[in-house]
Parts: sequence; structure tokens; C-alpha cells
Amino acid sequence: MHRVVRHLRRNGTATALHPTQFIALLLIADEQPIRIGTIAARVPCSQPTATTTVAALETAGLVHREQDTLDGRATVVVLTPAGAEMVSAAGQHAAEDLAKLLGRLTPEERSLVLSAGAVLSKLADGL
Repeated sequence: MHRVVRHLRRNGTATALHPTQFIALLLIADEQPIRIGTIAARVPCSQPTATTTVAALETAGLVHREQDTLDGRATVVVLTPAGAEMVSAAGQHAAEDLAKLLGRLTPEERSLVLSAGAVLSKLADGL
């Protein structure tokens, strides 16, 4: 499974990003607005690495920081339209790539993989 995921990441449209940046971008897309400390805990990486990662994504125009509405002393990170477009394109490309991989299997094997996917998704929801 790890090799399949790695293959999909390597062939993604966001390959210009460092893997940590890409993971952070996907996390921001899923959970925005999100604090840098939360990014560090979820990626996982150190707080300084998360700060550097967000700064690089900000420089690339993919995210921006704004004041946290719940705590005016803090900032949160959100996607820009360009960041949202990159996430969408990466998802579409990964889906197309996965469909190609599944096309190599017999109908029975595809059914088994898709059934296992539902179970793995249930496991992942608990993480």
C-alpha cells in the first residue's frame, strides 16, 4: 500500500513541492483555518519545520496567514485560490493514476481492492 501511495505522490501535479510541503498543503485544505502548531502535530514535524513549510507555501502563493477569529493573538493558515487549484489538480491526477493502476487488475481483484479501501478508510478515520 505504501508503494502505491508513494507512486501516486511521485506522479502528482505537485511534485515541485517538497513532500512535507505537499502533505501540509493537503492538511491545510482539509482543516482550514488551521494553526501552525496543529500542522506540526498532524504532519508530524517540529514547530520550526511547520513554520518554514508554511512560509514556503506562502511565498509560492498557495496559502496565506490571517488573524485567528477566536484568538486575536494567533494566526491561522488558509488556502489561496491557487492553493485550492493545486490541491484539486493533484486529487484529479491521483484519481486518474489510480484508475490506471486498477485497470491492470481483473474485475475480481478490483472489487477486492475497493472493498479493502473502505475498511482502510474506516481505520484511517480513527487516527
